Amino acid sequence: MKKYYTFLAVICLLVAWPAIAAYAHGVDITYGNTSAIQLTAKFDTGEPINGGDVVIYAPNEPAKPWGTGKCDENGSFTFTPDPVLQGTWDVQVRQAGHGGMVHIPVAGSAIQPVSTGFTTAQVVIMSASVIWGLVGTALYFSRRKS
Repeated sequence: MKKYYTFLAVICLLVAWPAIAAYAHGVDITYGNTSAIQLTAKFDTGEPINGGDVVIYAPNEPAKPWGTGKCDENGSFTFTPDPVLQGTWDVQVRQAGHGGMVHIPVAGSAIQPVSTGFTTAQVVIMSASVIWGLVGTALYFSRRKS
């Protein structure tokens, strides 16, 4: 029985280790509420996206880029949306195959703050669900055959 628990622990660690490493490639994008929009893009590790490619899509033509640019060394980028174009502006930040998109609702000159990314509770629940599924799978395949 002791071998079984050791085997189960090793399987859980082997499966969880790549998931922890992959989590470091997520992107968190925040923005401020002024007449201009200032983005700050960071990886989940807190490292800024230095030189990340920024593509801005206006509400009137969501398939055609309205503007482009690059993040500075702190992962920051600032642009001023056209006040005539009210609606949701989409901003995409990418670097080396990793990236994210934020949707910024703009009504006139007011920018309405919106939450982006996963909360801590969501990350904990997702991690617990994966571990629970792995334990269940390990128990299923380790059962004795009659």
